[in-house]
Amino acid sequence: MQDSRPPPAPPAPPAPPALRQSPSGPRASLAAHTSATGVVPAKHTVPNFRRMRRIIAEDTEWSLAIVPLLTELCIQNIIRNFRDNPILKQLPPEYQQKVLNHLPPDLPLAVTANLIDDEGYWRRCCMQRWPVCHVDQHGGSWKRLFFERHLESLLRCFIPGTTDPNTILDLLPLCKAFVRSLHVDQLLPPVHLPPTPRTAGDQSDSGSEGEAEESSSDHYSLGPLVAGLSQLEELDLVYGVKDCGMNFEWKLFLFTYQDCHSLAATIKACHTLKIFRLTRSRVDDEKARILIRSLLDHPALEELDLSHNLIGDRGARGAAKLLSHSRLRVLNLANNRVRAPGAQALAHALEHNTNLLSLNLRLNCIEDEGGQALAHALLSNTCLTTLHLGGNELSEPMATLLSQVLSVNTTLTSINLSCNRIGPDGGKQLLEGVADNKTLLEFDLRLSDVTQESEYLISQALQANREAARQRALNPSHFVLPVTANGHRKSVA
Repeated sequence: MQDSRPPPAPPAPPAPPALRQSPSGPRASLAAHTSATGVVPAKHTVPNFRRMRRIIAEDTEWSLAIVPLLTELCIQNIIRNFRDNPILKQLPPEYQQKVLNHLPPDLPLAVTANLIDDEGYWRRCCMQRWPVCHVDQHGGSWKRLFFERHLESLLRCFIPGTTDPNTILDLLPLCKAFVRSLHVDQLLPPVHLPPTPRTAGDQSDSGSEGEAEESSSDHYSLGPLVAGLSQLEELDLVYGVKDCGMNFEWKLFLFTYQDCHSLAATIKACHTLKIFRLTRSRVDDEKARILIRSLLDHPALEELDLSHNLIGDRGARGAAKLLSHSRLRVLNLANNRVRAPGAQALAHALEHNTNLLSLNLRLNCIEDEGGQALAHALLSNTCLTTLHLGGNELSEPMATLLSQVLSVNTTLTSINLSCNRIGPDGGKQLLEGVADNKTLLEFDLRLSDVTQESEYLISQALQANREAARQRALNPSHFVLPVTANGHRKSVA
């Protein structure tokens, strides 16, 4: 029987080596093209994949989209060369601000002082140099704060005979338009060399030796500096050394007669000066009178502070004369050596004074005799608002008289009698006076032996006065007496 099935098909030929794998990418496309057409492309059309590389920029932020503008490059160049070629006013306002925002704060003052007024720049200069800055104490101006504190730092470190005076005088053309107040809490004396040994033939009396020692301790003369500060209104000085440590000597705190005469001439010539303070400088009666004499008829002085010195009755009499020959509004003689005669002289001047608002005599020793004289003066004085007599050995007689004054006085708003010997009876007397007074707002009686009951009742009366004052400030028109039809004012209950 013959087999009718067809013969098996021959096996397929093996695939070419190029088609055994199916790689992806350009190589696969090239192999497929060759196997399909049998034509190998020309040599110059086949890319050499082994020679192709990726180019990666070293700056990861670089891109053609952020190529800097020409104006930005110019601004950067101006900032880099501002020290040698300061260009600012010639630029448009928007570019000026960009330059100011990036200027370094350590540029020379000769470049920036009269060129830059931007407060942001001077704020950066101040914050870099001083960690604590109270700009409100300098008129709210950062530029004024910088120059005032910079000048103060130079004065604190100035050593006569060692430091070149031009370091301060050269700053005048740059800062004279901005400095209005100077607070110098340290003025250094000259560096004293070891004394030359004397031979047996040298003779000198003790007086000449003392004069020579004092003259060798003269401090820096402020005359040329103050004369160049045309806007100066406040001068606060201390002739002494703050951190002398174990090197303490009394001559470090010596305010010499030459210093006194030089300072007197300086403040007399400064017609813009409104506030003058000379504290903790061992100023005695004679030197105080020299200073006060130079302030008689001063056209602008409003506040004089000679506290924490050695001023006695003669110096207080000089201050009393100043009250009659000036427009002084604040006088501070705290912590001195004023006694009853000096207080009586001040009281006599107060009787007719119409300018003084505040008198501070705390930590003296005027006692009842001086306190009663001041109380009598307040019966006729109509301008004094603040009186500080703390720590003056006052007792009940003065409190009794002051109680009578408070019953009729309408200008005093603050009294301090702390650290005296008022006593329980004196406290009761003062309570009677305060009960009839409607203007007193503060009354300090701490450590004055007043009973707690009297002190509490006085505080309640003062609280009522403060509330009434607050209401008057909120509604001033409510307390104005209304005008009737016939033109007369009616009384308001």
